[in-house]
Amino acid sequence: MGKIRLLPEALACQVAAGEVVERPASVVKELVENSLDAGATNIEVRVQRGGIALIRVTDDGCGMSRDDALMCLERNATSKIRTKEDLAAITTLGFRGEAIPSIASVSKFRLATREPGALSGTEVIITGGRLERVNDCGEPPGTQIEVRSLFFNLPARRKFLRTEATEYAHLEQVLKTQAIAHENVRFALVRDERLAFQLPATTSLRERIGGLVGGDLASRLLEIEPLEQKGVNVRGFIGPPGMGRSDRRQQLTFLNGRPVEAAILSRALREGYHTALMKGQYPVTFLFLETDPSAVDVNVHPAKREVRFHDGFAVQGAIVTAVSRTLRERMTHPVSGVGTTGASPELPRPVAVQEELIASGPRLVDPRPAPHPDPLFTARERQNFERQRQEQESSEEGPVADPTRSERSVAPVAEDAGREGGATESTREEKPKPSDYRVIGVLGRLYVLLEAKEGLVLMDQHAAHERVLFEELRRRMESEGAPSQRLLAPLMVDLTPRDFDLVSRHLDTLERLGFSAEPFGGNTLKLDALPSFLKRDDPEDFLNEVIREIRVASDRMSSLRLGEDLIATTVCRAAVKANDTLREPELRRLLEDLLSCDMPYCCPHGRPTLIQIGYAELERKFGRRV
Repeated sequence: MGKIRLLPEALACQVAAGEVVERPASVVKELVENSLDAGATNIEVRVQRGGIALIRVTDDGCGMSRDDALMCLERNATSKIRTKEDLAAITTLGFRGEAIPSIASVSKFRLATREPGALSGTEVIITGGRLERVNDCGEPPGTQIEVRSLFFNLPARRKFLRTEATEYAHLEQVLKTQAIAHENVRFALVRDERLAFQLPATTSLRERIGGLVGGDLASRLLEIEPLEQKGVNVRGFIGPPGMGRSDRRQQLTFLNGRPVEAAILSRALREGYHTALMKGQYPVTFLFLETDPSAVDVNVHPAKREVRFHDGFAVQGAIVTAVSRTLRERMTHPVSGVGTTGASPELPRPVAVQEELIASGPRLVDPRPAPHPDPLFTARERQNFERQRQEQESSEEGPVADPTRSERSVAPVAEDAGREGGATESTREEKPKPSDYRVIGVLGRLYVLLEAKEGLVLMDQHAAHERVLFEELRRRMESEGAPSQRLLAPLMVDLTPRDFDLVSRHLDTLERLGFSAEPFGGNTLKLDALPSFLKRDDPEDFLNEVIREIRVASDRMSSLRLGEDLIATTVCRAAVKANDTLREPELRRLLEDLLSCDMPYCCPHGRPTLIQIGYAELERKFGRRV
């Protein structure tokens, strides 16, 4: 007798369930996706003991006939695809025909369904993959599926489940993700007979996001103006600088309505934010991508989590363009001081700075301390500022000419704008001008207090000067290339054949970054000059870092972007420090230079430069507003 034999049907289903059903959250995902494919507009999920004891999903979709109800319990039975051509262009969330029979094989399963217009529905009871009975029932139109005692017949699998609280948290996250992807569907979650959340159907994505993560966070999100680039459509919302998270739980990306994961998507988001995101932080994003279904493979992972793109660079480029453009154009107010998240990481240790790199730039300061620092202005400029200030003071009655001015100038804070869903006109306002702010003083020799029509604004003088110097140096590098210094003796670097071929095709990129390089036989690269800002003991590490960035970069990435991290570290050393005393004209000059930047609201390390506390929030703090 041969050694190879067919597995019994029940055992084969249990093996298949191991790929589809990992935990209660997997069950909820598969059942809710089927409800959405059925055209449901109301979906209710009830769970007990984190979904281990009970999961009940009820919808008002198209329902099923008796024959379809029995057929859906067979392996590889589905209404989603019919030919191999359909598999190459998936438009539904479920398509394999594995979910229902796999779930039924590891639980006590009940299916009740009725088509609209049918006199009666169908009830199917299955225990551990074995059909118990089929009855007529009087269910409302739609489908209800109960899954009790998950993994009751697989104790080895059941013991690997986490605590009820942990399993519920995963389950809740899955349902919230689906709710964000389908804002036109009503969702409700009941946990242990108590309503966890209920989300009515809406046409506003911002409103749906607010119902899940809170109105304050949702109101501060920046809306992406719909973008179409190389067959990829991008829309959604992203968090402003300073709204980072320590994990990716609020970094959500949807492709054709499907929650997806892919390394290229995370890479594109980091590239889009670039210097607007702190190291170790992940942006808050609700990103929606649409592309031709045939241009993406959703059949990579058994749980359909991961996808592969036929043209990943096109997808990456579209995301980078959409995110960077939104940050430049939509970020028209300082970061809100209410509800900002993310701990400020320790600043990177500054590298040695070459004098020629700093000294030749406009308005760059000498980092050496001085008893009377004067890093930003000439004597003539100080005299002009003083004269203007004296003329202004002589024309005013005092620091506050009208005591009721603050009451009259109360305006909605930036975080309140757009609270009622969609983009508002405030998101298209011009950026503030220096004249919109009045310098009040300096707190702690670091934070500049500014009065604006919206309320109080605090400016971090170190972070602000970092941004100014960063953009000045970046513009110099874009136009002239990075300053470089010739080596007394050439440096030979041995590369792998793959890296050598990559470098040979991007020698112009290395030249713009301050390298002078040429092939020297075999896979050896000869370096005759290095960037001036580079430490002498790490040229090979920096070169390898550049090679890695080139390897993952899109074709549209500027070569400058590859060296911007080092630029950021360089200007950190050169910027004014926390204890440097700046006079009012110097502070105003710093403010003017900051507001003229392309990205004025965060430093090159992603920390906020300006934080706004609106009058509305101040009034709440002082009990003037409930």
